[in-house]
Amino acid sequence: MAKKSTSVLGAAALASMLALTACGGGNSAGTNGNAGGEAANAGAGSGSAEKITLKMMHLWPAGSSKQQNMIVNDIISQYQADNPNVTIKQEILENEQYKNKLKVLSASNDLPDVGMTWAAGFLTPYVKGNLFAPLDDTLAGGLKDTFVSGTTEAYAVENKTYALPLELNITPVYYNKAIFSKYNLEVPQTYADFQKAVDTLQQNGVAPIALGNKDRWTGSLWYMYLADRLGGPETLKKAIDRSGSFEDPSLVQAADEVRKLVEGNAFNKGFNGLSNDEGKAEFLSGKAAMYLMGTWELPNFTTNESIPQEFRDEVGFFKFPTIEGGKGDIDSWVGGPGVGLFVSENSKVKEEAKKFVKFFVEKWGEQSVTKAGVIPATKVDTSKVDLPQMYIDILNELGKASNITLFADVQMSPAVAQVHLNMIQALFGKEVPPEDFAKQHEEALKQDAG
Repeated sequence: MAKKSTSVLGAAALASMLALTACGGGNSAGTNGNAGGEAANAGAGSGSAEKITLKMMHLWPAGSSKQQNMIVNDIISQYQADNPNVTIKQEILENEQYKNKLKVLSASNDLPDVGMTWAAGFLTPYVKGNLFAPLDDTLAGGLKDTFVSGTTEAYAVENKTYALPLELNITPVYYNKAIFSKYNLEVPQTYADFQKAVDTLQQNGVAPIALGNKDRWTGSLWYMYLADRLGGPETLKKAIDRSGSFEDPSLVQAADEVRKLVEGNAFNKGFNGLSNDEGKAEFLSGKAAMYLMGTWELPNFTTNESIPQEFRDEVGFFKFPTIEGGKGDIDSWVGGPGVGLFVSENSKVKEEAKKFVKFFVEKWGEQSVTKAGVIPATKVDTSKVDLPQMYIDILNELGKASNITLFADVQMSPAVAQVHLNMIQALFGKEVPPEDFAKQHEEALKQDAG
């Protein structure tokens, strides 16, 4: 996936997944520097604690991720005030720059003491290279119980946890209540109801669904939900982990349902050549009635003052409907944890880094929803926070989730993920039949497994 994000758990499952997303600024620690940093790890005067400098690299610049950056700086300031012998130096990069630099630093065995990673497939090569430290000792003592069930498992390899998640996203269908009311449409509970709504909207000249599938992972969300509702939460996961097959009938049928949506003009015109932001604009402008996307979009529908209040008041959400005869559950979500914090295995201040990571995830959980509109991977007591109602409703849905399936491309190795994303665009472009769509996935997965 391209934007933040990540497939994850629910009250029951989520033990094989992975991830995507995010963004910097400066605080007293400063970007790439901090007063006193040169004195790192040098002994202090008699009677004082050893001077320690921690290097932290993250992807939340002040420009593109203002609120997240502000919280990071606030947490660092708190930590340094509580631990005056510790100086934390930040290096802040945009998403793709961050990923590239992480690769370069790993090749020279020079990772920061604390950094950000995504789950599953992204994390695994670093773990196998012995670059990330296990954090199970950090989770002991009750910290693990503060996370939403299944989130930390997304960062586990061979039953050891190598990062602690900060974000959690699920993927609702947002809808325009004014458009639904105009055409006497109810929130669909079944896929048959959903298809009727699509037909009604299309016949009245309204684009039923906003989609920008040039980015490809956006179309994957639709495929994943159809696969879940038809085959249940395990079928796609098993096809990817090789305990099953991508040519399972329900996975072929899910591709066929995508084909039917495309042929029924369910999506806005030109969707396969539009970016996600361009597709989203169709929904924000009131030209499309529905939009399937992660909960990172919630600020746009609640607190973002650059979007008219009149529009924000008309946005609701619903769970992807169940399909008659399918094995899926309406409380099963597509989603996952976003970025998590790792500690470098080769850090010279590893124990202090672990202490800081524990402090960071605790403080992040207290502040991220109210200050940045970001749902944390730790549990939120909705009775104790002042939030827009849509946030409360989403958080309550999370509490009763039966499953959260990690984004498919995050579950896959990078090579297979590219096949998946290319096939998604071809499927939505009517360039590949459902059977070939499944077959090419199966062949790529077999080859990848060796």
